[in-house]
Amino acid sequence: MAKLTIALGIVLTLMAVVCFALTGSSHPTALIPAGVGLLFVLLGALANSPDPKRRALWMHIAVTVALLMFLFTIPGIIQLIRQTQGVVSAHPLAVYEKAATSLLCLVFVGLCVRSFIAARRGGALSAA
Repeated sequence: MAKLTIALGIVLTLMAVVCFALTGSSHPTALIPAGVGLLFVLLGALANSPDPKRRALWMHIAVTVALLMFLFTIPGIIQLIRQTQGVVSAHPLAVYEKAATSLLCLVFVGLCVRSFIAARRGGALSAA
């Protein structure tokens, strides 16, 4: 799961940099997912440890951050649904970025919960 955390961080960072560039570098809030992405890279690197307790600690922190990011970006999904129904947004790229961030974090939380349950039961996913 540590490698998945690092991959999520890289994807969020790249997405934020691309969105920031596409806005003409005039909306620095487009870089918020990059900051969180760098945090995920750090947490993933810290979780990449042979010590199971240390790995569990950092992965629990990472999933908590992902859950908070999902909760904070739910309005992006709602705005995206409204855009598909014809409502015009002032910043459509920001809506796409928020919705993508939200969905990526939700998928990550789901995968982490599945892994935590498997680890608790002593399953094969605990080594992932």
